[in-house]
Parts: sequence; C-alpha cells; structure tokens
Amino acid sequence: MKILVTGGAGFIGSNFIRLVLREGPSYEVVNLDALTYAGNLENLKDIEANPRYQFVRGDIRDSSLVNELMEKGIEAVVNFAAESHVDRSIDDPENFLQTNIMGTAVLLEAARRHEIKCFLQVGTDEVYGSLGPEEVSREDSPLKPNSPYSASKAAADLLARAYFKTFGLPVVITRSSNNYGPFQFPEKLIPLFITNALEDRPLPLYGDGLNRRDWIHTEDNCRGILLCLEEGRPGEIYNIGGDNERTNLEITETILDLLKKPKSLIRFVKDRPGHDRRYALDSSRIQNELGFEPEQDFARGIGDTIEWYKKNRDWWLRIKSGEYRDYYDKMYSERIRDGGMLKK
Repeated sequence: MKILVTGGAGFIGSNFIRLVLREGPSYEVVNLDALTYAGNLENLKDIEANPRYQFVRGDIRDSSLVNELMEKGIEAVVNFAAESHVDRSIDDPENFLQTNIMGTAVLLEAARRHEIKCFLQVGTDEVYGSLGPEEVSREDSPLKPNSPYSASKAAADLLARAYFKTFGLPVVITRSSNNYGPFQFPEKLIPLFITNALEDRPLPLYGDGLNRRDWIHTEDNCRGILLCLEEGRPGEIYNIGGDNERTNLEITETILDLLKKPKSLIRFVKDRPGHDRRYALDSSRIQNELGFEPEQDFARGIGDTIEWYKKNRDWWLRIKSGEYRDYYDKMYSERIRDGGMLKK
C-alpha cells in the first residue's frame, strides 16, 4: 500500500513513518511536510535513503500539489499535519485555523476526488475539554474544546466525519492522549523540562502544577494508529490512551529525580488562559475491537526518553538556539514579571 503521510517530519509523524517502514514491508510512504518550525528532516535521517520512502516539501493547503501527489497511486492518507502547541494558538489563532481546518479540508476533498481507500485523521483528546476528577472521555462524549488549538482540531474531526457521512469517504479518526518520546520538539512539557534540566535552566511550571494528563509513549500511539489504518471501521473514532495519568508536577519531579537535579529548578509561573485541568480517555473500543494494548509502562518509557535526550544533545541544542529560545524566554519572563510567580 502506498500511503501519503502529512506532517511526517514532526514528532509523531516521523515515529509513525519509521514504524511503518520497519513493520510493513509492503508499505511505501510519501511524506508531505511544509517544514515549519517543528518539522525537522533530521528526525528521519536514518531512513531517508530507504527506496520505499519519499519526501516532498509542501503545504497541505496547496490543492494542486496535494492532488498531484494523490494521482501517483496513493491508496491511503494519514494526516498528522497540524499546528499543535496551545501556547502558540493563543498567540496566533489564525495560523491554527488555516492549517488545521483548511488544510484538512483540502486533503479530504482530494481524497474524495481520487477515491482514497482510507483517510485517517489523527486527533487529540483535547477536543473533549477539561474533565472532572472521576470523568473519562469516550468517543461519543461531547466535544468541548477550550483553546484555539483544540477547537481547530475538533473542527477538522467534524469535517472528516462529514466527508464520511455525505460522500462515503472511508474516514477513521484517532484521538490520543499526551505523547512523549524521542524527537519531540522541545516546547512541550516533557522535552522542554528534560532539556532545561540538562542545562540547569529553570523549569517553568504553569499554575499550581496539578493539571492532570494521561501519557502514552509515541511508539504505542503509532502502533495504535497503524492498527486503525489497517483494521479500523470506516466512520469510526478510536481513543488511544496510555492509562498513565499524572499531574504536571509529578512529571516534573520525576524528570528531576531521574536526572538527579534539584527541585529548586522548578519555577511556578502564571497559568495560561483556558488551561484545561484534566484529560482522561476511555480506550476500551480500540482494545476490545482491535486488540490494542500499550506496551510501554511509564517508568520505563520516561527513563528511555530521558536517555534519548541525553544522547542526542546536538539535536535539541540546535533547535533551542536562536528564535525558539528567545520566544520562550520572553513568554515565561513576562508571566513571572507580571506577578505570575506562585508559592507552593
């Protein structure tokens, strides 16, 4: 099968491509990525010479390019391409709406036109919104997004569903919990805190640090996505959770403990607007229907992830230099200066 993977130079997309080429000898992959700030071809350096892999630089909003690629024997689409960082969506909502909604619309229309066998839309648990202490999100739970990012992803999911209902396009939607693992861009909590701790820089923790997330290793999420591509029912949504719920403070302290760094590196900063308190997924559908189970327990996964960042220092140091560092230093320093430093 020949797959068009969009956003394949990013964190989850690059891990997915590597998995597909390793596990599926009958697969060919075309990777379409615009190489915006979080796209990095170094993530795929080890497979760039694989004869079953092709990279194309381009934007998913470019209808001509997307249709040209699909004319070349593409049988399935896996759409990872998205602006995905909540902080940036607060600073620049329009960019998220354009890429996440309009880009998905272009892909869906091209897939319909070329009668693609499966369109897999990669989503997020954030579309369900913030949960109470005992709640879990199921695939039929109402969508209550609270940030421009999650609202744009919810809209993309609904567009995909509409193409299934209206045009019969074989769409499958996955929604995963927070991913962690190798090659994650160091603006997200785990890689940011690992790399900051390795540099003995402050770890800026929002609010009281008690926001809770379910964590899944990216390799497990990618296995779930591939399973949904191969065996998922058209028109269905599958939650992919890791059953590893932790507070952000617990994650932070775990990282510091494993790196033998002092807790004094933690800086409690002013919370971001609309910060969801808790996410939790019910993943029983993919477990019962497709036989999926996460393989990585969190203790081993976070340890392996820390080791990866220790061994790949050059990779993240190049990323964290220049514009990236200026952006985050400015953002967090403003929140502290504006009265955001909190006491435990």
